[in-house]
Parts: sequence; C-alpha cells; structure tokens
Amino acid sequence: MAKKKNVSARTTLEEVNESLSTAAQRIEANKKYIYYALGAIAVIVLLALGYIYGVRNPNLQKAKEGIAKADMAYMQGDTVTALKEYEKVFDAYSNKPAERAAFNAAIILYQQGKNKEAAAYLEKYEGEGNMVAPASQSLLGDCYVNMKQYDKAIAAYDKAIKLSGDNEFYTPTFMIKKATVLHAQKKYSDEAAIYEVIKNKYMQYTQAYQFNVDKYLERANAMSGK
Repeated sequence: MAKKKNVSARTTLEEVNESLSTAAQRIEANKKYIYYALGAIAVIVLLALGYIYGVRNPNLQKAKEGIAKADMAYMQGDTVTALKEYEKVFDAYSNKPAERAAFNAAIILYQQGKNKEAAAYLEKYEGEGNMVAPASQSLLGDCYVNMKQYDKAIAAYDKAIKLSGDNEFYTPTFMIKKATVLHAQKKYSDEAAIYEVIKNKYMQYTQAYQFNVDKYLERANAMSGK
C-alpha cells in the first residue's frame, strides 16, 4: 500500500511539474503577445488621461466661461446676446454646462413664443435632481400645449410629476397643468381624478396658493355626468 502511495505521489508531482513547465513554455511562446497587450492597455490609459486633461477639462472650462457670459447678458436684459451665447455653448460642447445652456436657451425661446425651437432644445436636455429635471419637462409640456400637441404635453407632464415625486408644491402644479389639458380634450373623468388626488393629498398647496380645487372638481364631475 505504501508503495502505491509513493507512486501516486510521484505521479502527482510529475503532473504538477509538467503543468508548470507547459505553462512556462506557453508564457515564453506568447511573451510578445503579452507585451503587446500590456502596451495596448498603457496606450488606452494614456489616451484616457490625455482626454481628461487635454480635452475634457479645457472644454469644461471654456463651456463654463461661455455660460457665464450668457448669464451676464441675460441678467442685463440682453436676451438676444444671451440666447446666442447659450446656443454657441450647446453647439460646441457636450458636457453639463452645455446641457444647462440648452435649458436656458429653451427658456428664452419659450418666452419669445418660439415653442417649436424651445421644445427641440428641451427634448435633448437631461436635467438632474428633483427640481430642475421636472421643471424642464413641465416647460416642454407647455411648449406642446401651445403647439396643440396635447398627447405629447400630457406625456411631458406625467414625466414631470414622476420626477418631482411627492414634492408638495411642484407636483400639484404639474398635475393641474395635466388636468387643464385633459379638460381641453374633454376627458372630464380623468380630469376629475386628478383634482380628487390634489384635494386629498395636497391641501397645503391649495391653501398656500388659494387654489379652489372643489370648484374645478365639481365642474369636471358635472361635465362627466357624475
């Protein structure tokens, strides 16, 4: 039995040595390919660092400078220059300042009654947070309302409502906008359902803004035949 164990041990040891030898031979045979792979990784890292410090950061700074110039013009009431600068930043860069430039350009265009152009910017804008993001969708909904594209307006308001969560002042504002569109579409039951939610969940809003929700709820119910 002992003899068998020794043979087994030698066989196992030989197998391990053979495996190690084979692995070493493979490494030696493929050494140049390994060097190529390591070299490729190094190139990728260098390219990434070059982009961050040579392209992204300078572009970020330039975009911020363009935004600052546009903001200054806007605060001084020069909306023509402000719009031009916002559009220039958006066209030249693809970073966070450029996204804000798109939103600000959309606000000016909306104020000028250029709903189609404003909507085009807002459709490309991806805001962050529970205030700016829903506000951008609400403005997009307003653009669609003015263009009488009511289904798109409702979709935008729905997104604004979702993004704002249970914000006691933002959410009911978007809900009222949606209810107004539903009224224009003669979808009175859906309109009434929204006012019912506002009445039961957002009384603080109705009191703060003296919004007579009962008046609109009764109207919607009456027109829906309830």
